[in-house]
Amino acid sequence: MDLSTVVGLVIGLVALLVGMTLKGVTPDALLNPAAILIIIAGTIAAVVIAFPMNELKRVPKLFKIIFTQQKLASDADLIRLFSSWADVARREGLLALEAKTDEIDDPFLKNGLGLAIDGQNADYIRDVLSEEVEAMQERHSVGALIFSQAGTYAPTLGVLGAVVGLIAALKDMNNIEALGYAISAAFIATLLGIFTGYVLWHPFSNKLVRKSKEEVRQKTMVIEGILSVLEGEAPRVIEQKLASYLSVEDRKKLASDSNDGKGAGQVVEET
Repeated sequence: MDLSTVVGLVIGLVALLVGMTLKGVTPDALLNPAAILIIIAGTIAAVVIAFPMNELKRVPKLFKIIFTQQKLASDADLIRLFSSWADVARREGLLALEAKTDEIDDPFLKNGLGLAIDGQNADYIRDVLSEEVEAMQERHSVGALIFSQAGTYAPTLGVLGAVVGLIAALKDMNNIEALGYAISAAFIATLLGIFTGYVLWHPFSNKLVRKSKEEVRQKTMVIEGILSVLEGEAPRVIEQKLASYLSVEDRKKLASDSNDGKGAGQVVEET
């Protein structure tokens, strides 16, 4: 479970409910069927119109990505892995790595190593893997755009809901008490539109973008690692090159592990 998503949602809901209570508004005021229908159904309708069905079919999977912790290999472990492969390739030749392909679970990494073992040149491998990354980025950008557009539509639909409520409220102005209640209820639609747009849909879109960028960053590192092994670079050189993808803290940890003699073969064996 992605803890930050859940914690953010809880804080947002608590802030809304407590804020309403402090302002003298009971939380049950949110239970306005007309407002909920206009905002939720209206947002869904707008999104369905805006995107083709083959892209909308991915929405349940996108929700799973938002609420699930991203499962990526450790960058430091990947660097040690490439260092180990470079050592084997320099001593026994690139074909000696063929036995390692069965140990790889990541399809992208496995495909890249397979291309190198098959004797493809560096430019071809870079082109193939880069195109795969670009295609992945395009899929991810569409998913993020769905939620971003929903966040754009929802607040506007909130205004529409308020207008509808005001029209209904102003039909009968004889009962001032009822009129005040009707106007208050009308603005519930605006509240729901703004809340869902800026506390749900836009943040969901941003979360997908951030996770996509992290995956792209690691895949870019994988491409550089595979090409470095293919070109016969020394293990230490590969570690130094790929360390540029790490944070300062992770670089220090990687350097400390290397100085302690924690070899890549040991890391692969542990995982």
